[in-house]
Amino acid sequence: MSGKNWDRVPIDAQSVDAPLSLAAVFLVVTVGSDKAALSKVASVLGALDDLVKNVGFRDLSGRLSCIAGIGADLWARLSQDRRPRELKAFAPVKGPVHSAPSTPGDLLFHIRAERSDMCFEFERILLDSLGSSVTVVDEVTGFRYFDARDLLGFVDGTANPTGLDLPASALVGDEDAEFAGGSYVVVQKYLHDLGAWAETPTHLQEEIIGRTKIDNIEIDDDDKPRKSHKSLATIEDDAGNEFDILRDNMPFGRPGQKEFGTYFIGYTRYLWVIEKMLQRMYVGEPPGAYDRLLDFSTPHTGTTFFAPTRPTLQKLADGAQG
Repeated sequence: MSGKNWDRVPIDAQSVDAPLSLAAVFLVVTVGSDKAALSKVASVLGALDDLVKNVGFRDLSGRLSCIAGIGADLWARLSQDRRPRELKAFAPVKGPVHSAPSTPGDLLFHIRAERSDMCFEFERILLDSLGSSVTVVDEVTGFRYFDARDLLGFVDGTANPTGLDLPASALVGDEDAEFAGGSYVVVQKYLHDLGAWAETPTHLQEEIIGRTKIDNIEIDDDDKPRKSHKSLATIEDDAGNEFDILRDNMPFGRPGQKEFGTYFIGYTRYLWVIEKMLQRMYVGEPPGAYDRLLDFSTPHTGTTFFAPTRPTLQKLADGAQG
């Protein structure tokens, strides 16, 4: 998609590098076990790009996009051929105090736009098209909160790759050439204890996050025995090379239900990068020194998908319908 002017053309389905948005819907579904359900889902996936254009063309400045991610079990049902090298179910993580669960999900639809009504309209038509072939297991409506802050009050996504670093970090390359241009996707729905967080002094909040709260300046904690969330989520190999991921996290909530959360969604070239990040957060580095943010934020879901390129998605859909 590099070089495209998103203000003049609809955004193709599967455009991981499409602009981050003001509104989003994260929809996770399971697919019925019968052949009719699989065929119906394949038909809708094959027509996904047309649906994006049909809804998105109503207001190009709304920059509607949708990325479909496919879970390991559904991939095996859609195709008997080779799967992406690292694709597998989300591996639960158990730490000394906190754990990350693995939850069901065959398909992820990450719907993005500058207008919440466009996300709503697209999701409505999408679910009408899928009908009884799927069961919704999780549905979250996200929003951009002021200057890209989470509900804890800190700017989220500062370390996202940009420019040429974005495809190098988020998109599979020659190491798995058949699936080059696709991306591994991990999602987790976190709920926050805002009451406990509000009682935590700001300087301690900043130590936990690893950045100042007001001006978003990175805090150096290399010499401290207890690392910040920022440091634990920074992944390097043995040679000291840093591996970034593309985060498109969004806040969500229902104040009347005292529900306040962050929907974590990470796109990565290598699934092991996010797996290592979660191990560091939950188990600790060194072991036992876990991410203190988890004392305030609890994951309720955990699912892994692969978002193929549009031609690969079309090939999968056509093969499953044949």
